[in-house]
This record gives sequence, C-alpha cells and structure tokens, in this order.
Amino acid sequence: MHFPKLALGLTLVLVTACTSSPDKRVLQYLNTDGFGNRYTGNSEEENYITIGDAIQFQDLYNPELIGAERVDVDGTVLLPEVGAVHVAGLTRTELEALLTQKYAPYYQQNDFQVNIQTGARFYFVLGEVLNPGPRAFRGDLTLFEAVLEARPKAHQANLGRVKLIRPDPRDPLVITANIGEMMRSGDSTFNVLISERDIVVIPPTFLTQFGNFLSQLITPITTVIQSVTQSVFQINRVNRFGNNNNNQFNIF
Repeated sequence: MHFPKLALGLTLVLVTACTSSPDKRVLQYLNTDGFGNRYTGNSEEENYITIGDAIQFQDLYNPELIGAERVDVDGTVLLPEVGAVHVAGLTRTELEALLTQKYAPYYQQNDFQVNIQTGARFYFVLGEVLNPGPRAFRGDLTLFEAVLEARPKAHQANLGRVKLIRPDPRDPLVITANIGEMMRSGDSTFNVLISERDIVVIPPTFLTQFGNFLSQLITPITTVIQSVTQSVFQINRVNRFGNNNNNQFNIF
C-alpha cells in the first residue's frame, strides 16, 4: 500500500543526485585549464616570460647571435637557425640555459644573456572608486598605494573594509584592511604588497548601500511615470496637430 510513496521517494533521491553531481567534462576542464593563466610566476622574485613579452638575447662568444623577438600567441619565438622555440613560462635563467642547449650543436662555445621586456602585467581594483578595472602592475606596490591610485569616491567608499583577494584554486587568501585607520594611526600592519592578478575591492559605506537599495526600489516607479508622461505628451501633441489640420481644412 505504501509502494507509490516509496517509489516517489526513490525517484526524488535519484533526481536530486543526478542534478547535484558535477558534470565530468566540467571537472576535467577545471582540473586541466581552470586554474587561471597558463603562464604564471612571481615576477618580482624572478621575471618570467608570457605572451606579448619581448626578449632580447645575445651570445658573448658569437656576436652574430643577437636579436629581439616578441612572444607569439602560442608562446613561441622564432630564432635564427633553430626555428620556433617555446619560451612562455620560462624565467631569464631558464631561457639562457635553453638557448645554450639549442645552439650547442652549431657552436662549440656560447654564453647567452637574455633581457625580458615585460608586456602586460595587471592587478584589479573594483568597487567604489573612480578608476575601476585592470591596472598595470609595476611591482613594489602596497595596498595603500593601490587604493589611492584608484581614487576612492568621497563619502561613498568604505575604507575601513578594504579587501585584498589573492585568488588560488587550492589556497585563496582574503585580507580585510582598515585603510582609514592606517591613515589615522599610521599602523601599517595590513599594508601588504600587491601581487600580480590580485583583486582589491573597496566596498560602499552603509549609507551608500542604503541609497542604492532605495534607488533600485524607486527606479521602476520613476520609469513608469516617465513613460506615462511621455505618452500623455504625445497624445496631446497628436490631438493639437489634428485640430490644427481640421481648422485649416475648414478654412479652405
């Protein structure tokens, strides 16, 4: 007698399990390509090469081996005699060792020196600032400097709850810093260094949040009133124009 209820319960359990289980293709993608940029590193400790960078190289023993190449979209550069070489992700010392290896069959002795001209390095600033979005990362940048450079909005930015987010798939880091207190007391405990790809979020104050909430409530009503007003104006205009046409018709 209870079989229909039991069947229904099992069906619900199976449906829930099917809908909550992650897609295998999504998991496979996340495990292989879902951890951010392909070429990463700490450029302040030892700069690394990525797409868009330019490398300059020269061999101290063989003066003819000198040149400058920009890293292509596939992470390679085209070098004389050896052809395309994949360099993206390598540091300066790693590239020097790679060039020594590549040119060893052609020259008895070589000593390469490499210089990396960095292209795009970014961190991000979001929230109540005048200049939100990606910003060029130049290195040796503190959280305080990053916030000031983004120009927080007066009376709208909550400098007491600034967040520094360092994304990572396994060990993300979130630090909340009171920039206002830092300016008042000079305590630089939370004035940490910004790293490449960091996210700095300046949240709104409570009054700003309340004002935004009221604006979201009032905007639909205001939109309706404006639409009605425009419609009435157009109707009156059509009626006036029609009456003028009738008067002209009666005159002639």
